[in-house]
Amino acid sequence: MKISAHCEPPGMKMRVKIFLLHYSMLKNKKRGEEIDVSSVFWRNFGFSGGLPLVKFHFRSKIEKSVGLVSIGGIFFVFWIFQDMGVQKMTDFSNQSTHKGLISDYDLYLLGQGKHWKVYEKLGAHPCTIDGETGVNFAVWAPNADEISVIGDFNAWDTRANFMWKHQENGIWETFIPGAEAGMFYKFFIRKGERTFEKCDPYAFGCECPPKNACRVIDLDQYTWQDAEWVEKRVSFDWQSRPVSIYEVHPGSWQTSNSGTEQWLNYRELADRLVPYVKKMNFTHVELLPVCEHPFTGSWGYQVTGYYAPTARYGTPDDFKYFVDLCHQNGIGVILDWVPAHFPKDAFGLGRFDGTSLYEHADPRQGEHADWGTYIFNYGRNEVRNFLIANALFWVDQYHVDGLRVDAVASMLYLDYSRKEGEWIPNQYGGRENIEAIDFLREMNREVQMHFPGTLTIAEESTAWPGVTLPGYAGGLGFCMKWNMGWMHDTLAYMKNDPIFRKYHHDQLTFSILYSFHENFLLPFSHDEVVHCKGSLIGKMSGDTWQKCANLRLLYAYQWTHPGKKLLFMGGEFGQWNEWRDNGQLDWNLLEFEQHQGIQRCVSDLGHLYETEPALYEQDFRQDGFQWIDCSNRDISTLSFMRKAKDPEDYLIVLCNFTPNVRHDFWVGVPEISEFQEIFNSDSRSYGGSGVHNERIFSEPRPCQGFANSIRVTLPPLGVLVFRPIRAQKVKSTDKISEKKSRKTK
Repeated sequence: MKISAHCEPPGMKMRVKIFLLHYSMLKNKKRGEEIDVSSVFWRNFGFSGGLPLVKFHFRSKIEKSVGLVSIGGIFFVFWIFQDMGVQKMTDFSNQSTHKGLISDYDLYLLGQGKHWKVYEKLGAHPCTIDGETGVNFAVWAPNADEISVIGDFNAWDTRANFMWKHQENGIWETFIPGAEAGMFYKFFIRKGERTFEKCDPYAFGCECPPKNACRVIDLDQYTWQDAEWVEKRVSFDWQSRPVSIYEVHPGSWQTSNSGTEQWLNYRELADRLVPYVKKMNFTHVELLPVCEHPFTGSWGYQVTGYYAPTARYGTPDDFKYFVDLCHQNGIGVILDWVPAHFPKDAFGLGRFDGTSLYEHADPRQGEHADWGTYIFNYGRNEVRNFLIANALFWVDQYHVDGLRVDAVASMLYLDYSRKEGEWIPNQYGGRENIEAIDFLREMNREVQMHFPGTLTIAEESTAWPGVTLPGYAGGLGFCMKWNMGWMHDTLAYMKNDPIFRKYHHDQLTFSILYSFHENFLLPFSHDEVVHCKGSLIGKMSGDTWQKCANLRLLYAYQWTHPGKKLLFMGGEFGQWNEWRDNGQLDWNLLEFEQHQGIQRCVSDLGHLYETEPALYEQDFRQDGFQWIDCSNRDISTLSFMRKAKDPEDYLIVLCNFTPNVRHDFWVGVPEISEFQEIFNSDSRSYGGSGVHNERIFSEPRPCQGFANSIRVTLPPLGVLVFRPIRAQKVKSTDKISEKKSRKTK
């Protein structure tokens, strides 16, 4: 069966014709009523060769109904029209013979919200169908009345390439012969009388902002060189391995040498950043969001292209090179990921098909007033699928090693930053966002199941219980959670003049009471050096020398405290200015010895952390930490032990939070041994005063609950780390035994 139609030559009057139209177009119309008809004839209903695809724009009077016809469960009606003047007709029958990439099984999985490789079907995919090379386009827009693809391949003609709809769940699809990778495109959508252009939610590439077209990308062209890294990651035991993260904004770490403040591209950034990170002994790099975003000043936190690395810094293959080079040099890559909200830009996800598709319609659920953004509808299968597949996509296609999930607290609470009457309780009358909780559990489970060894890290700023507990145990299933409480308390303490620190001693000791309730990461992130908060060194008390000493003390305390580590760029050399996204870091400060010293201190802390199992093996276990003295508030000192899994492997950590040198400072230790000072934040090489300890032997003198103790000198505003020397322990013990033996004789 074939349905054909034609437009008669100009000047020839059309009398009576029969057309096949979708029943829903006319079902409520009365005989003789004037109507507007703008319809795309349906194709591929199982007929040989398919139906020609013809678009009409005309006004007609309904004369009479001939009858209903059912084709594949879809009702159509034959109508006789009296022509009122054909305005225009476009013939696209050359597209109609090609079937797309989407199968019935794809439609089923997406409807269930379980299509984890949906990005291989939706979006734009270069392919060959029926011997013709082109691009297959597909988009989910169930409430749209009509969609066409516009782009370089059709001179952006909205009438040139219409899509056809899978009625089951609102997927639109078309194959365009001759289209190819590198071409730009958008979707032109009609809903009722409104038309608008939208970016492809599944686009793999975009134009460089402020332009916003999507780009056809073939992701299979890059040749990876990191097979060894990816293979080892499967067995990576992050809980008992060192994890120290250098947080980086790609556009402002360094800029080009041309003096124009031009961004480095991903390849240039990799070539400069990777050697630096190795030198500084960080294990991972965490990038602020690289998903495409229209507003540079959002730092990437207002995403419009979830599947596209921002074109500001290059192509998708350039970004693959960045990740690849990191892996070849033993550095993991973590991406900041934003599933909590998305911006209201007209070309983005908001009101995508003319209705609230990705977001809730009710602003009490669907909008974040503080940020002026939309909130995802996590209860909708296709939306949840979009986000979970996106998390998997970055690990699968770009080999990233983890995701830091932004603004988790805003997802968990329905009343987050809302007043009474501005939010809707859940089905039980509570404020917990049950749909978001289920989404986070499923996302964590799928990422960790499909890609073992991959990290998911929550920026969760409240006391929500079980963030890092498995989902089956009632938790959210994250690997780690930022310890915001420790960060706020520690920085608040360090702002105090040392004279008054004894009155705030609990701000140092309180964290241990909850440090092992979650798998915590200790962050000094970008959030602490923006919005008039000042730089980290600027938060420290005292004159310039004391500020530098306090900063070294802060970092040494962070690196020896239980928990994994994160430091934002610029902090490692003591940048004085707040971070700004429109220029590079103040690298000129490294011309000064005090800043060189801070940088050297951070590098040595990284080396110490990576080489001493006591500092990382039991970060999340109470067995890995023991107080020696936490109550010496009058002189503002702390002493504690860090322990490896091997009970013989431990370190003694001493902290002095005042500028006073403490001579003859006794510290309890668990054995008779020689102790070696293996780290001193007051070292002259770091810009310190050089107060240090030579060979230290413990004595059988009870102290702080231990049978033995050592006598040391504490440097001003400094941290010391001691390790027992096993080879010397035997000699020392022999000497003690010899003395006892001589006395016996």
